[in-house]
Amino acid sequence: MQKKIISFSILLLLSISLTSCSPFKNNSNEKPSLDNSTTKPLKEPIKDSNPQIKDNFSTIETSNLDNTTISWFFIPNDRHITPNVNDKLNFNLKDYHAIYNGPTKTDSKTLYLTFDEGYENGYTPKILDTLKEKNVKAVFFVTSHYIKSNPDIIKRMADEGHIVGNHTNTHPSMPDKTSNISTFNDELIDVENKYKELTNNDMLKFFRPPMGNYSEKSLAMTNNLGYTSVFWSFAYHDWDTDNQPTKEDAMKKIMDNLHDGSILLLHAVSKTNTDILGDFIDNAQSQGYEFQLINQ
Repeated sequence: MQKKIISFSILLLLSISLTSCSPFKNNSNEKPSLDNSTTKPLKEPIKDSNPQIKDNFSTIETSNLDNTTISWFFIPNDRHITPNVNDKLNFNLKDYHAIYNGPTKTDSKTLYLTFDEGYENGYTPKILDTLKEKNVKAVFFVTSHYIKSNPDIIKRMADEGHIVGNHTNTHPSMPDKTSNISTFNDELIDVENKYKELTNNDMLKFFRPPMGNYSEKSLAMTNNLGYTSVFWSFAYHDWDTDNQPTKEDAMKKIMDNLHDGSILLLHAVSKTNTDILGDFIDNAQSQGYEFQLINQ
């Protein structure tokens, strides 16, 4: 049965769903589809605009769940509050351990810094230098290809207290893999195994869906592997290495969209991100934000 992809054309004008991942330069022959040509009727909207992680990972029966591919998006605002996301889903994200905003505190404002790593563009060591200097921890979502190609960087991430998260083996649109449970599971398990072989440590089970593509069924299958799916409440057009934003524009974009609990998606292939990272951390902290890891 051909799957349909939900289209939100007016929201795509915001270019949010397209910032979910940099072009993937692996040798895999799989090229995920970004077809957004059809719209599926939706049921009752979710009522929970800021889902938090549930306490346990119960196995979910997935055979009857909808596998319509949905692209993650958020709607920016200038009020420094959690942005609205898709309010027309017929399921609750939290039921599948899917989050886009991190836990907040009563006595401070928190930010959660995450980087997607499909391939290395020479900037990650400098990013790690800056994070070490500022005593800030981040999550780096990596592929199997990245682990194999950059073992020393992965070891450094782990040694310096960062989380190395799962970004799949071949970087597919995960709803395309749900018809075969072994194929689906191998996308995540292969990354786990390569990380364990390299570091002798188990990978913490945080998952960034490639391109932000998901379905109710793919979220449930990810849940059944014990993973929290980590979306985001901020991203911007930073992944195009041939068309990098200016440092001034990038800083303004990020600072204008900060809010308590924000999970920020940045791409480590970005020269601009690398150049402004230290100043961004200083600016955010001067506004009362503190950086946390999502497992805290």
